[in-house]
Amino acid sequence: MKSMVYGPRHQAGFTLIEIAIVLVIIGLLVGGILQGQELINTSRQKNAVRDMNSTAAAVFTYQDRYRALPGDDGPIGSLTPRGANWASVTAGDADGLLEATLAATFTGAAESGAFWQHMKASGLISGDPADAAAAALPPNAWGGVIGVTTEAMGGGLAGTKVCLSQVPGSSAIALDNDLDDGAGASGRVRATLGTAGANTAPTNTALAAVYSEDNEYTVCYRM
Repeated sequence: MKSMVYGPRHQAGFTLIEIAIVLVIIGLLVGGILQGQELINTSRQKNAVRDMNSTAAAVFTYQDRYRALPGDDGPIGSLTPRGANWASVTAGDADGLLEATLAATFTGAAESGAFWQHMKASGLISGDPADAAAAALPPNAWGGVIGVTTEAMGGGLAGTKVCLSQVPGSSAIALDNDLDDGAGASGRVRATLGTAGANTAPTNTALAAVYSEDNEYTVCYRM
């Protein structure tokens, strides 16, 4: 019986060129993902700025059309004759003031919820005017909601303010720089440190520290 002689075995492997090609492909994929995420963030920030500005513009249009403030408009007998959209709205007390406290900003209590019902019923913003209380509040770009308050907040900012909840720190910085002075404790934009994943009501205390990208904020803009 002949004995069999085996030659040296050659183990297949990747060449340096093949490894380099794989690394280049991985780099391109990672770069594309990061660039795509940045484009998404930029789009959300632009949408948020548009929401704030368009809300302010809609309020002025409402006042010109009805000679009243959305949310305060009433009594109900003067609203329902306007059409079917007004059949299920809540009337305000028609005292010339929008009563929307800090605590009610994201709950839609009292006139803060009626504010959004009236805006929807008038066709100035989209949505079902029959939605009441917290359900009346429009969503924002980050999964939070858009609210309104007239109570002084953020170290004394008075006037009617439109607020966004659950804003990531990096986006809060971008919004404040775009709309105001970049500081959450001053100017027309004021911020409140929020709890992640929660619709944190704005407070009347000025933001104690500069924006951090590790945090979430409630950001309010005086119209």
